[in-house]
Amino acid sequence: LPPDYVPEHNKEASEAYDHFLISAEPLSLDTACSLVKSEAAGAVSSFEGTTRNTFNGKRVIRLEYEAYEPMAKKEWYDIVQEARSKYHLLSTVMHHRIGEVPVGKTSVIIAASSAHRADAINAVHFMIDSLKARLPIWKKELLDDGSATWKQNEHIDISVHK
Repeated sequence: LPPDYVPEHNKEASEAYDHFLISAEPLSLDTACSLVKSEAAGAVSSFEGTTRNTFNGKRVIRLEYEAYEPMAKKEWYDIVQEARSKYHLLSTVMHHRIGEVPVGKTSVIIAASSAHRADAINAVHFMIDSLKARLPIWKKELLDDGSATWKQNEHIDISVHK
């Protein structure tokens, strides 16, 4: 491809090239990456967030997620528009699980493809930070001592993404 080539669909988010999913079913990194792969892609980058077994020295049993899906989809669309304005992307994926997510299982997957690695890598970083800061998805952490806490999203400085 010529260095200045920008696919027509790079200019605007489109459900044909950008996939969003909120699901109570287990998520698959292989499936997510297959959705962004193409012969035009020289790079596929991904992030897989999983439930860890401890937090601040306490044993975590599982996480539980809730989402306001109509607003989440609107915010997803806006995030992808912003990612496409910053990076030359072919396709993107943003999948998030709701309901119970046991230790070791996947809560979120972000993937992006581009002609060159920097765009895909930087877009994935931007999209996971944006998701954590903006999507109406809430997480409850259940600990082995019987306690449960709704976690607030940490403040994320999105301005670091150029």
